[in-house]
Amino acid sequence: MASQSGLPFSLLIPSLSSATLFLLLLLPLQSEAYKNYTVGDSLGWYDSSVKAGVDYQKWASGKNFSLGDFLFFNTDTNHSVIQTYNLTTYSLCDYDNAMESDTIQWSSSNPSNTETQPVTVAVPLVKEGTNYFFSSDYDGDQCRDGHQRFQINVTHGQGLPKDLATDNQGAPAPLGPVSGNDDDSAPDTIVPANFDKPHNESAADVSDSPSAAGPSGGLTGTGRIMLMASCLLFLACIPHGGMS
Repeated sequence: MASQSGLPFSLLIPSLSSATLFLLLLLPLQSEAYKNYTVGDSLGWYDSSVKAGVDYQKWASGKNFSLGDFLFFNTDTNHSVIQTYNLTTYSLCDYDNAMESDTIQWSSSNPSNTETQPVTVAVPLVKEGTNYFFSSDYDGDQCRDGHQRFQINVTHGQGLPKDLATDNQGAPAPLGPVSGNDDDSAPDTIVPANFDKPHNESAADVSDSPSAAGPSGGLTGTGRIMLMASCLLFLACIPHGGMS
């Protein structure tokens, strides 16, 4: 018995199954790249005395942060960027007594500077779990009263890319004064000393997936490409005409 398409059901059903398998293999190839997030979006990284109504916790809500992602803080030399894994340090809005093993000062500030300069601070996410961020300037007032603080949960995702996996604590950013006095010049970008630049990297390049099999037993990009090629070869062998 033939179907409306003219193919016998005995040929149509295997063809549909093969096409479905092909699509299922193709979809995972669109692996999600590492993400760059601009903290506060267009508002930048400032306390409420500069940008009224800032709510960085609201900005962070609903976003999925993973290892290897970067946070970009667009701010100025009158605000700092502190990252900590210590709830007490975060609650006190003070890193002075924090341990180097759980707190990083990515940028310092000069609150007495009357001519502030724009700066962009790039912070990689290299540790799973809760990450806290705040500005500690003016004895923590920017954090406590200025609402310049937020926390996020970082998941494993694809794992750390190779350039971040070599030192999963990263390196503190340079703390010297930023350069440039031209208001029209691009802001300086502060990045860790041991990183070339933040970039997107495919899932096949992550540190914990050197072969075709992924860390959880699934296939990486290379393995899926090989399997898809086999599937295409299989589809080419399926007859598309009626049975003689």
